Amino acid sequence: MSLKEQLTTDMKEAMKSHDKDRLAVIRMVRGAIRQQEIDGQKELSDEDVIAVMSKEIKMRKDSIEEFKKGGREDLIAKTQAEIDVLMPYMPAQLSEDEVRELVKAAVAATGAATPKDMGKVMGALMPKVKGRADGKLVNTLVRSMLQG
Repeated sequence: MSLKEQLTTDMKEAMKSHDKDRLAVIRMVRGAIRQQEIDGQKELSDEDVIAVMSKEIKMRKDSIEEFKKGGREDLIAKTQAEIDVLMPYMPAQLSEDEVRELVKAAVAATGAATPKDMGKVMGALMPKVKGRADGKLVNTLVRSMLQG
């Protein structure tokens, strides 16, 4: 079953069980996927769907940071609940140690030595971790490895 079919099935299930919060999040992500299909004039693959969902999760994580600055605990909880609904659809996330090992391998493979080589390392690394690790974490680890 494709990811889009899974979302549709879960949306129907949420409707039947009257789970309004879950239903709203699934509808939102299905709308974002549909918009991408319309914009690109093509059917999205599971990999493309994961990219859309990653973007949605990233937007929510950024929102949580802003809500923390503003002291909005109610919005933090609501936004975290939305992330919790989306995460099961994502591939298994890499731990920080696993990402660190991938960064070491990418640095060695590209021969990077200075922070100026960060683009080469990120270019080699991102396809391997796409959807499985937070881009900020990857960026931070690459930056620290190239400066150290």
